[in-house]
Amino acid sequence: MEDNLKTELLEELRKITVEEQIILNGTKTIERERYMSKGENVVDASKLLEAGKLIQVRTHTRFVHFPKHTHNYIEVIYMCQGSTHHVIDGTDVVLHEGELLFLNQKAEQEIYPASESDIAVNFIILPEFFEYSLAMIREEKNLLSDFVVDCLKGENDSSGYMHFKVAEVVPVQNLIENMIWTIWHKQPNRRSINQITMGVLFLQLMNHMDLMETNAQNKQQKLVIDVLGYIEEHYTDGDLSELSQLLHRSMYGLSREIKKLTGSNYVELVRKKRMRQAGYLLRNTTLSVMDIGMMVGYGQLSNFHRLFRREYGMTPGQYRVKSAASRGSNFDSI
Repeated sequence: MEDNLKTELLEELRKITVEEQIILNGTKTIERERYMSKGENVVDASKLLEAGKLIQVRTHTRFVHFPKHTHNYIEVIYMCQGSTHHVIDGTDVVLHEGELLFLNQKAEQEIYPASESDIAVNFIILPEFFEYSLAMIREEKNLLSDFVVDCLKGENDSSGYMHFKVAEVVPVQNLIENMIWTIWHKQPNRRSINQITMGVLFLQLMNHMDLMETNAQNKQQKLVIDVLGYIEEHYTDGDLSELSQLLHRSMYGLSREIKKLTGSNYVELVRKKRMRQAGYLLRNTTLSVMDIGMMVGYGQLSNFHRLFRREYGMTPGQYRVKSAASRGSNFDSI
């Protein structure tokens, strides 16, 4: 985002809200009914989202301590300026300017008071919002992004957070700031714009998983992310021996852990990635079947044909023809 637009947005975000003014006038605790149903410690999306909306942004309320709570939605926090101190599932997390914090619905969060110069934006997001973004990501056939989105949606028994230290990653900063601007100013078509932007954001974050931290409770989740991240980068030429060295684990122990956590062994995960990438290339390029087979890691065309047929139930050529016919049929119906 251009500097003048960012400055203008910050000026709006740093304004003292009605809620913050009440706190400054002497209230020492949050106004629970603003966030939660009576007797519960769950921040309720229905209290913060307009009816029918899947996503909203609001500035983080400063000057007050937020006691332990969970959410019935996915929360994403972007630190525009300054810092905020969180305790998530018992782990201290300090969010600095330009960093992102993703919390799934199972995470227990506590927040220490922020000062006037600490400007954060909270995204309140219902899980359904991610369906379009996930479909967009899956078009790229990325096993890693599928796993990350499932973590956020709470579909793989994970809890906790993902802390992305991406202050120096300009594309990520621009995408987040544009989403805030679009929602804050209620731009036309903002849902579609932001669903697409969220998909692009995930694809960018997938390139920077080395800048992601999570808590010790999720060390198994982090291991899966590391393994899938390696496969995304090295599915044509990587091997388990190199991966085990990078992760400082024995090859045998890592192999068993991968199978336990994903239900597939390393070779199967590589094959899945290769096949998904091959399908993508067949649908979206005019490259020959032979070239695609070689691009995804198969030197022998017969091996590529055999494994592709096992995955899709048809040859690569038949898959390409069927995909083209399907696209034509969809276009005719528009």
